[in-house]
Amino acid sequence: MERVEFQIETDQGERTDKYLSEKMPELSRSYLQRLIKDGCVLVGGRSVKANYKLRAGDVLSICIPDAVEPDIRPENIPLDIIYEDADILVVNKPKGMVVHPAAGHYSGTLVNALLHHCGDSLSGINGVMRPGIVHRIDMDTTGSLLVCKNDFAHQFLAEQLKEHLINRVYHAIVYGNIKEDTGTVSAPIGRHPTDRKKMSVNYQNGKEAVTHYQVLERFGDYTYIACRLETGRTHQIRVHMASIRHPLLGDAVYGPQKCLWNLQGQTLHAKILGITHPKTKRYMEFDAPLPEYFLKILERLRQNK
Repeated sequence: MERVEFQIETDQGERTDKYLSEKMPELSRSYLQRLIKDGCVLVGGRSVKANYKLRAGDVLSICIPDAVEPDIRPENIPLDIIYEDADILVVNKPKGMVVHPAAGHYSGTLVNALLHHCGDSLSGINGVMRPGIVHRIDMDTTGSLLVCKNDFAHQFLAEQLKEHLINRVYHAIVYGNIKEDTGTVSAPIGRHPTDRKKMSVNYQNGKEAVTHYQVLERFGDYTYIACRLETGRTHQIRVHMASIRHPLLGDAVYGPQKCLWNLQGQTLHAKILGITHPKTKRYMEFDAPLPEYFLKILERLRQNK
């Protein structure tokens, strides 16, 4: 069990649950409220209610129970493998597949499929919930995803990711006509101040985020672009493009609620993945072909030009 303590320095008069959600954005507000209800949150050694107003001098402590990890089972789910050797695996992830198990998704994930395909040959650095997973892409984002088969490869590639040395290029279709042929969005990204399920451009509490984009084709009301990630924040391309008023087609979270194209989530594909191989130290680049739904949209747009 983890215990975290905060010293309230100013007379904020802020609700306990709101204060904790701002200090601990990785935890949902509903989860924090449940911890408060269960007596896991104390002020001055005494349990309080969620609406308790904090005052200067209060010492707030929260005990977070250890997570109970479910038994993740191998499942015989077909994988579209772009490349595989003794150290790494590059998979072309389909739309609608969750990368690793989480609340509400303990089966049918990429990890379930990897456990069946690789057996015990997956790195264990990220624990039983995320074996082999170095980075992730959203459920409705398609394309290339890197998997490590041993801890040496995982550590080597995780360091490349940390130092922004992995080349990641995504293709997307966005609303509107982007006037410039190329551009860069440099704006920090953090948790949305009111909707904890969303990210947003956040200059106060966000982390550095940089996205470079290039126009590939124009269709008047839509633009086909390539985006190169310099950093890798959650929902980075989706948030950045929405911030310059060009949200991704089909993205009901950061764009229009209604989409005339009847799509399942954002039109975003991880096309190019370039790494230095952990064993050979040679640069390798993988290209995931565009999925059929993406090609059909481009075909319709070209016909209506």
